[in-house]
Amino acid sequence: MTTPPRIAVTGASGFCGGHVARAAESSGARVVCVGRRPGPVGEFRYWDAARSAPDLSGTDLVVHCAAAVGDPSPGSPAEALMHAVNVEGTARLLEAAGSRPVVWMSSASVYDPRPGRDLIREDHPRAGHLNAYGRSKAAGETLALDAGAVVLRPRAVYGPGDTQLLPRLLSRVRAGTLMLPGPDVWLSLTSVENLADACMAAAGWPPGAYNIADPEPYSRDAAVRDVLAAHGVAARIRHLPLRVAQAAARAAEAVARRGRGEPVLSRYAVDQLAHTVVLDVTRALERGWTPRRTLADHLADVRGPERP
Repeated sequence: MTTPPRIAVTGASGFCGGHVARAAESSGARVVCVGRRPGPVGEFRYWDAARSAPDLSGTDLVVHCAAAVGDPSPGSPAEALMHAVNVEGTARLLEAAGSRPVVWMSSASVYDPRPGRDLIREDHPRAGHLNAYGRSKAAGETLALDAGAVVLRPRAVYGPGDTQLLPRLLSRVRAGTLMLPGPDVWLSLTSVENLADACMAAAGWPPGAYNIADPEPYSRDAAVRDVLAAHGVAARIRHLPLRVAQAAARAAEAVARRGRGEPVLSRYAVDQLAHTVVLDVTRALERGWTPRRTLADHLADVRGPERP
């Protein structure tokens, strides 16, 4: 009888890591949740990614989901913590992993926003980042790639338990209106279930980077309308001129720098919503991964069973 593998999932108490831990358990693996808080399943081992090395003893595979997220101001303590977790923490994890295979969860935020992003392949430049998160993830994944890890690059992850993407969108509704920067664009989004499936499959993939996204990109405005409707939010979408949105972001960043906090609006947030950003997922598809979930599937779950 074959002994099931023991998979270490870092950051399993978080949104993405929790889904990965559940997917690992569903696959029959024994799960070790590594992080500051217990995960939803399996064994728990405490790890502060900003300060120490993780205990990976007895594990066969590492899926690294732990990360510091946000949009901190330059020079702030939050930016320093982000570097400590996403870069220095990665170095400590890779050393502890040794010869074990590592699947490292990155982000499409590593991609340079300046060249065209109508169809981004994995060789797209990784520079010109608009915030500390993009810079730290790019630096961390460079370490992972150099160590021979499989690096996954999702974009705008959503799904059950999401505390960032869709909740932030809903919080921007003011007086029945949601302002979006510039005209409608096409955007890749990534269902957390599709990402978790990729994490489970990726252990057998050749080392390197792989884009992970839903089967097709979405019209930004149509997707936003669907999200609002599914959550019972009555709001109209209005388009803010891009120059106005960018100017507002620069002003908000200047205010945040003085207070060393996170800006209420940033150039990064404007960029992510105002320009077409579509990921080419051919490389992952060629490895046999199939994205099975869409935004429509998630929103149908949010709405619940239809009443007769």
